[in-house]
Amino acid sequence: MFTLPALTILTIHLLIALELIYRARHLINLRQVTPLAPSQLPPLSIIVAARNEEEQMEAALTSLLQIDYPELEIIVVNDRSSDGTGKILAQMTTNHPQLKTLTIDDLPDGWLGKNHALWQGSRIAGGNLLLFTDADIIMAPETLQKAVSLLEQQQIDHLAVSPGLKMPGMLLTLLAACFGFFFGLYTRPWKVADPRNRCHIGVGAFNLVRASTYRQIDGHRRIRLRPDDDLKLGKIIKDAGFRQQFAYGHELINVQWYGSFREMVVGLEKNLFAGSDYRIGATLGGIAVALTLFVYPYVALLLASGTTRLLSLLSVLTLSLLIGISARRFNTTYRQLLGFPFAVVVLCAISLRTMLLNLLQGGIYWRGTFYPLAELRKNRV
Repeated sequence: MFTLPALTILTIHLLIALELIYRARHLINLRQVTPLAPSQLPPLSIIVAARNEEEQMEAALTSLLQIDYPELEIIVVNDRSSDGTGKILAQMTTNHPQLKTLTIDDLPDGWLGKNHALWQGSRIAGGNLLLFTDADIIMAPETLQKAVSLLEQQQIDHLAVSPGLKMPGMLLTLLAACFGFFFGLYTRPWKVADPRNRCHIGVGAFNLVRASTYRQIDGHRRIRLRPDDDLKLGKIIKDAGFRQQFAYGHELINVQWYGSFREMVVGLEKNLFAGSDYRIGATLGGIAVALTLFVYPYVALLLASGTTRLLSLLSVLTLSLLIGISARRFNTTYRQLLGFPFAVVVLCAISLRTMLLNLLQGGIYWRGTFYPLAELRKNRV
């Protein structure tokens, strides 16, 4: 009775494995890029949006100030912070004149705070290249030289680089690895460089884009009400016909994604439902597919018998191989990967909770502001 579903699931897993193993090996590791001579590197502006970032911002900005790059300006936009962010910025600008700050006291209607902050920062940026990043990202000194060299060598317009995620505790580490696995399946980063393919990508930790490209597509103003702004920035760049590329940067860029399980659940409230364009059917369908493909084989392995159990075993072994390849970039051990189906269930529960919460409260809360769902749904790109 259950043999056909198990066979179908195994076939899907094998197809995924063939694509991932063949295609993913061609993905670029930023550390392996040979940098150009300093004279060949165009001026660059780093734009950071900060709101109530007093705990991690100083360490992040210190790493940016230590970056080895010839013509570099760093713009930090203080977006209505109510903690010590402004004080830290004032102290750091005194000691580092290359650090520029812009303070925003009021948020205009029709904007998400972070998107507005990045847009305002871009308006005063003087670089030929713009790097949008977060206020808790730690970068190695050679990061920009290698990233810009890759951009110039391949003559691309937008480079998204994934960071290494440092998570406290086994549960958060496992959830981060699981989330990264799904993000890779969703975005298919090995296809974003193909101009004939609609796959696109964007990474909040590192979105490097040519200033001329950004201004031509109207940048964050096009996606002013998108909480998934990083991914949608990549979409509008690709849709406009510009060239895009992705690279792994886990050895050069690091971030602590969330500090606790509760922080992760609350943090994902703002953008998980947005990932399906606030569509209930798409969200429920995604949950159903995830449970079927990535939890059912483990259950069938324990409860089924005969051919169904054998097919499920092959599925589990295939998944273990795929997850193991992905997990190396998330500091996850193979032993921890035994909890993968549990992590899938937890992420599905978080996704369902997020959808229900957004629907019940009629919108999302982000950075101290409430945004109605009806307004958010209008900004589709």
